[in-house]
This record gives sequence, structure tokens and C-alpha cells, in this order.
Amino acid sequence: MHPEYYGGDIPWVKTGDLKEEYLYSIEDCITEEGLKNSSARIYQSGTVLIAMYGATIGATSILKLDACTNQACAAFKPCKDVIPEYLYYFLRSKKQKFINDGIGGAQPNISAGYLKKVSIDIRTIDEQEKVVKVLDKLSRIVQKRQKEISELENLLKTRFVEFYNNSPLGEETTMEAITDRVKVGFVGTCEKFYTDDFGIPMLRTGNITDNGIDLSNLKYVTQEFHEKNKKSQIHEGDLLIARHGSNGQANVYYGPEAQCLNTVVIVPNYEIATSVFLAGLINSPFVKGQIERTLVGSTQHVVNTKSIANLAVRIPNLQVQREYETFVKQVDKSKVTVQKSLDETKKLFDSIMQEYFG
Repeated sequence: MHPEYYGGDIPWVKTGDLKEEYLYSIEDCITEEGLKNSSARIYQSGTVLIAMYGATIGATSILKLDACTNQACAAFKPCKDVIPEYLYYFLRSKKQKFINDGIGGAQPNISAGYLKKVSIDIRTIDEQEKVVKVLDKLSRIVQKRQKEISELENLLKTRFVEFYNNSPLGEETTMEAITDRVKVGFVGTCEKFYTDDFGIPMLRTGNITDNGIDLSNLKYVTQEFHEKNKKSQIHEGDLLIARHGSNGQANVYYGPEAQCLNTVVIVPNYEIATSVFLAGLINSPFVKGQIERTLVGSTQHVVNTKSIANLAVRIPNLQVQREYETFVKQVDKSKVTVQKSLDETKKLFDSIMQEYFG
């Protein structure tokens, strides 16, 4: 789409907008001329969309406003025997199956022809409305809990800036000077060393997120691999930074001795700096900009270990750092409570989806 066509009055849905939720608003809009000169079509509120390719392939949403989209999204307007929300939840329940069974081509995609042949059990309208009512309620709870976690994360970032700006800081130094070690974890392929749900935990890029370290989808490697690769061993209190993906995001690791893949590992000098404060510093705007300027790689940016070691930093004394750490621990307790509720609600949601859609 040419840039001059943006900024109009017609909402424009891209595959990235499909995030498995109801679409009440769309950020991007195009002009009538842009619509006329594109392959896009306008679809009415109640149309169900599914991403045919791209990073969100298989993701489903339902329009709650009139909007346009192109062939990157398959659009379904249900017949009178199916309410749109029921079809939306049905397609959402089959996302992984669509991706696994229908994907094809040099560029991974789901074909419209494949989707047209998918079978769906039709319940009565009353039964469909009951299903939708239950799933809508659980979806709202999930969204509320996710918003609460996001707000707690933003609170931490805001509070760090306040601590930093209102505290006396030491002389400028480097990250290397205030840590015992800045190293890179294992780089390469290690599939042949994976085991089945036992062994030594292996943290990968996907485990390091904007909301902390996610341990829900771990891989495990052999004890032999772990002992041989001492450089990529991690321990409680180490800072982990994904070398690609969530570039520059630092999280403190709390867990047993483990391994890490494609990760920068920082071991603090605890006589100078705490892990929690260093994580806040690396994630702050004071340091984040430095990291972004040093990213390397033409197609996929990679965090450079030496660049992390050479980061210019200023830190307050340990007393101030520990005050911030106390605040973080209080917020983390709230996050644990919210996360537990979120996990339980997601589990119930998945169980009901399985019950209704198989």
C-alpha cells in the first residue's frame, strides 16, 4: 500500500491485527482511493477473519466494525444458522490444526480452499449463544488479568526511572567493570542433546520475554552436555538477555542450575550491584538506546556480547539499589497472584473450548 493512501477514514486490517480477540477498533486507516487501487475489500461487522500467512498465521479475530482487508486474511460471513462469535471461537480452537494440516507452499500459508473444506458441527442458535456467553466471560477475565500484569510491568519501569533520577549516582563506568562476568551462552544447534522432560533445563530466546522469564515451555538437555558446556551454565541471580527476538530485554533468573541458548549472561559483582537493579538499568531508556545502536545483523538483529560489556552506566550505592529491589519484590508478589489467576482462567478456557469443539 502506497504511503499516500494511509490516513483516510476506512479501517485497514493487517494480519498483525489478528490477535485472537474481538476487533472494536483498528489503528491504521486508508483512503477510498487506496481501497480502489488495492486488492482489498470492505467487510461488515460480524465478519470473521483468519491470517493466511505471516507471523500471526492461523490467528483469528472477529470484526466489530466495518473494515477492509486483502487476501492476506480469509474472511468468513456466517450464514443465518451460525452466529459470528460461535464461528470465531470454532476457528480459534482449530488454529494449530489449521497450521499443521493446511500449511503449504514455499512461503508457509493456509489456503482458502483448505479452509472452505473444514467441517463444523452446527448447534442450535440457543446452544451457540450459551457457548459464546461462557467463552466471552472467560476471555474478558483473561484480558483483564493480562492488562493488570502489563500495568505492573509499566509500574516497575516508571518506578526505576524515579529511583534513578532522584538518587546520587557514581562515576560513569562500564557494565563489565561492575560485573564478575559478561558471557554468551551456547550458540549453535543442540537438538541431539535434548531429552524428554527431564535433565538440565535449557532456556532459549522464547523463554526470555518482556514480562519476565517464562518457564512454561522448557527444553531439557543431558547432564553430559551441561557438564561439558560450562560457559553456558546459568545460576540463580544471573541476568539473561536474549541475543535476538526481544533484543536487549534483561531478566533475572530464579531457578536451579540450568543451560541457556543464544543468550547473553551477566553475573553481577554483588559488592557493587544487585541483579534486580542491573535488570532495571538495562531495560531502562538510559541504556536501551545504547543497546539498539549496537545491534548487528542485516536480516535479524543480534545483541553483541562485547557491546553489552562496554555499555556506559552510572549506578547509585547499594542501599538505594536494595530499596528498589524491595519495591520490585513487592510488585512481583502481586504479579504472581495475578499470573496464577490468569493461568487458571486460561486452563478453564482451554478445557471448555475442548469440550465444545473437540
